[in-house]
Amino acid sequence: MSTQERGVDRFTAAHQQREGGGFLVRRPIGGQIRECDPFLMLDHLGPTVYGPGEAVGAPDHPHRGFETVTYVVEGGMQHKDSAGNSGTLAPGWVQWMTAGSGVVHSEMPSDEVLEKGGRSEGFQLWVNLPKKDKMIPPRYQDTPAEKIPVVKTEDGKVSVKVIAGKSLGADAYIETHTPIMFLDVALQPGASFVQPVQSSYDGFAYVWRGAGSLGPVGSSQAAKMGDVALMGSGDSFRMTASDNEAMHVLLIAGEPIREPIARYGPFVMNTQEEIQQAFHDYQSGKLGSIAGSEERYAKTAAAKKQQQASGRWQKDQGDL
Repeated sequence: MSTQERGVDRFTAAHQQREGGGFLVRRPIGGQIRECDPFLMLDHLGPTVYGPGEAVGAPDHPHRGFETVTYVVEGGMQHKDSAGNSGTLAPGWVQWMTAGSGVVHSEMPSDEVLEKGGRSEGFQLWVNLPKKDKMIPPRYQDTPAEKIPVVKTEDGKVSVKVIAGKSLGADAYIETHTPIMFLDVALQPGASFVQPVQSSYDGFAYVWRGAGSLGPVGSSQAAKMGDVALMGSGDSFRMTASDNEAMHVLLIAGEPIREPIARYGPFVMNTQEEIQQAFHDYQSGKLGSIAGSEERYAKTAAAKKQQQASGRWQKDQGDL
């Protein structure tokens, strides 16, 4: 069966900025590339090496109308919400949170990372929900690393972590409302890999470590850490690591929803009236609250102060 490899429709380097309690992120989707239906945003958190007491997170904040996917590479994260859910995500874990009708959510560094410091890196992807699903009850899928399939090519030069969708015959453990694929592809130096991508999907590839090229042989785009490529039409996509450096790529694609989008901060709906209603519901307490919010905000303020005392805040600010 013949396939048409997708080219690169648009290519850019992700902008770096502060988010949440002051942590640094690269934003390949949601910045210069505003969105890639059904994906609203991708943030690459870190990599950052925190000293003791320096780690910051995102204290209590609301969400409605979409899903957040948190993928921890290094470090750890504690989450709590207004529905009583809580847990700690360790390296390799994925949390798929369907905000739906709305929750207040807190994402903070784990106690160990906050106390001892260390290297932290991860991702958060925002996935839109169709109108019919925007007000469904909130749901969590906290998935440990051992439940996420990791498959290799026959020559062992490429490994794929299947967070959503399918690759090399392996199906993801996680269920999704919108048909999508979310793959973390690791290529050894000189390795090339072609991943089938359903022709109806829109998608992008983000290089989060190393360097190589994206797209078909002969018309590929050289890419390094922080670069993102929107995929053109076709039914497969090629990634190739450079001859002397490995490359890690997030390959993310999904069925476009093609509905009007109204968004403001943590709310993503279809109309401005629905956004106003979301704000009203949040301010009136309908989304609930989480006990201990003052302590989390105090920890965040203390971590910022510690970063300023050590010079990390000023150094990171100079990198923006």
